[in-house]
Formats: sequence, structure tokens, C-alpha cells
Amino acid sequence: MKRLAVYCGSATPADPRYMALARDVGMELAERGIGVVYGGGRLGLMGAVASGALEAGGEVIGVIPEALAGSEVANRDCTELHTVSGMHERKLRFTELSDGFVTIPGGVGTMDELWEAVSWAQLGYHAKPVGLLNAFGFYDHLLAFNAHMAAVGFVRPAHQGILIAAETLSELLDAMLHYTPHRPIFEMTAADL
Repeated sequence: MKRLAVYCGSATPADPRYMALARDVGMELAERGIGVVYGGGRLGLMGAVASGALEAGGEVIGVIPEALAGSEVANRDCTELHTVSGMHERKLRFTELSDGFVTIPGGVGTMDELWEAVSWAQLGYHAKPVGLLNAFGFYDHLLAFNAHMAAVGFVRPAHQGILIAAETLSELLDAMLHYTPHRPIFEMTAADL
């Protein structure tokens, strides 16, 4: 994995553990020689991931929508900053530029990015690992809900291993390196579905 898209919040939570985690993720990826592809912002966890990676000498590629690029939100310190027309093009660019996805704590936008990466993997638009860093138990309920969707039958058995979760970045990256792509929906017949 040469580059990973990192999905995270643009907010700065009151609990300082989240900002420290984001900075540490950026630093550890850079120290492992893994470039960061992210939302291009300088605020919140997004900015902390970028700062951590840049401070460790890593590559940081930001992808930001035009509506945000002209404001003070854009991180001009990135190795590269791509301005795109909107959110759909942004997520497509994340997929094109990265070898996988890592989601750390975030809000609605982060969930949108995570689930689109999972959905595109199910369909067959990509065969890249989708990681979820469940630091501090932040995603416990989401993982339980994902298991519930599978138990009810809304996530096919062939796709239940797409979302890879771990409590530390080291464990997560190791699991992502050993990810075996599944059989996508585009290759299934109606009988399989």
C-alpha cells in the first residue's frame, strides 16, 4: 500500500484524544512510507492527520471541493492539493489515488465516505481494503449495526469481510495488507444474489 485515503472529521472534539489520534495516524503512515490522501482541509482531525504526516516527512495529497477551496479551510501545505467540482468527484478521486481506505473518528461526512467505499467494494468498482480504526471504542455501535445488517441478511456472506476493523493502526494496517478481495456483485448471477 503506497497511499491510503484517510477519512475523518473536520471538527475538533473537546476530548483531546481524538486530535492526538489523528496526528499519530498521519505520523505513523508517513513513517511507514505510506502517503495520505485526504479531504484537503486544515481544520479538526483532517488537519491533524495532514500535519502529522507532513511533520514526519510524508506525502499528503488533499482533495477538496471548489466550494471549500477558496476559503481558509483549504490546507495549502499539502504536497498536492486537488480542487474538484463536488463531493462525488472528491470520493472518486480518493478511490483513484489510493490503495485502500482508513476511517478514523468522524461525523456524517466521514460515514458517507466509509459506506461508499464499502458499497463500491461490494459492487466491484474497486477491490481495495476498507479499514475502520475503532479507537476508544468510537465505532462499537457501528460495528454492532453492521453485524446486525449481516445477521438479518442485508450484507451477503461474500461481503461480510469487506469492512476490516481494529483498535490500533498497526493491527489495522496488518489486516489490510492481508485482505483478500471478495467476489463482487458485478460478477454474480441472479441466483447468487
